[in-house]
Amino acid sequence: MSQDDSFLDSGAPAGARSETPSRAPRATPPARRGSGTLAVALLLSLVAIGGAGYVGWRQWQQERGNAAGNAALSGLKQRVDTLESAFGASDSERNLLRQRLGDADQVNRSLREELLSQAERTRNLEDAVAKLSEKTLSGHDAMLLDETESLLRMAKERYDLFHDAQGALAAYALADQTLAAVNDGAFSGLRQSIGAEREALSKTQTVNLDTALTTLSNLRASTLELPLKPLDSAASSASTGGWSRVMSALNDVVKVQRTNGAPLSVADARFARELASIDLAQAQAALLASDRDAYIAALKRADAGIVAQFDGNAASVQQARTQLATLIAQPPGAAVQLGAALSELRNLRAVHALKPAATSSAGAKP
Repeated sequence: MSQDDSFLDSGAPAGARSETPSRAPRATPPARRGSGTLAVALLLSLVAIGGAGYVGWRQWQQERGNAAGNAALSGLKQRVDTLESAFGASDSERNLLRQRLGDADQVNRSLREELLSQAERTRNLEDAVAKLSEKTLSGHDAMLLDETESLLRMAKERYDLFHDAQGALAAYALADQTLAAVNDGAFSGLRQSIGAEREALSKTQTVNLDTALTTLSNLRASTLELPLKPLDSAASSASTGGWSRVMSALNDVVKVQRTNGAPLSVADARFARELASIDLAQAQAALLASDRDAYIAALKRADAGIVAQFDGNAASVQQARTQLATLIAQPPGAAVQLGAALSELRNLRAVHALKPAATSSAGAKP
């Protein structure tokens, strides 16, 4: 059976088939056999085409996958190359850092050695400065102690020779200030001794020396003008009695007078003024000599002489006695014995000077 026949059989119109009814029954069986083969062939062709298409699709997918894989592989290879180059760069940087760390370690080691040497040099410099400072301080203290000793000796000699308590107090004040600047604590207790002697000197200054001397000088000058007591001639002439008439008669017969021709009243007045002036001068001398008892005794003798020889009713005499009473009421203090602080300073300096020798000898024993 040919293809035309099958086409006619299968694809002929209904009118054509009806025109040949006589031949239709005979051609039916072969047509059925051909159609089945054709269907099988078509099916196989379709299967082959589908398989070929599938195979082609698979090959296309595989090629596409291979292309994508190649692209990915090339990308991965590029990334690996980049990582290798990065690792190489990091290795070089690591080596460079290691080299720099080595250099830094060497620099640090050299700096540490220099620092240790600088520390040693600084320690030696500190020791030298400490020794120099110790020498400077010792010289400074020695100079201050010499000045303190000189001031204490000056105060003692001034008080012993001239009884100048004010000058001695000033010298003691300067000595205390000088001793306060000494850095050695071994001499700090000496200031208490100086303070005790200053207090004793201040107690002796109950009277102002200059004021008292000025007052005594004024009193000596005023004794030349003090009025004497009035003579008792008027009282004797006014009295009555036998003895008064006898004495009057004897005075008319015998007259007593000085050989130099001066009246008796004038000589007595000069003698009384000289005695008062001498007593006041003795008071001045005793005050300068810090002789308290002689000073008070001279003032009392001067007051007694004024009372005995001069007119107590006169204002100048009363003023002189008031000044004498004031001076007697404010006598100078008793003399003090100075020199304890000076002796203590000398002893301390002697002991302090022996300390270095004792230390060196103790260090030489081992």
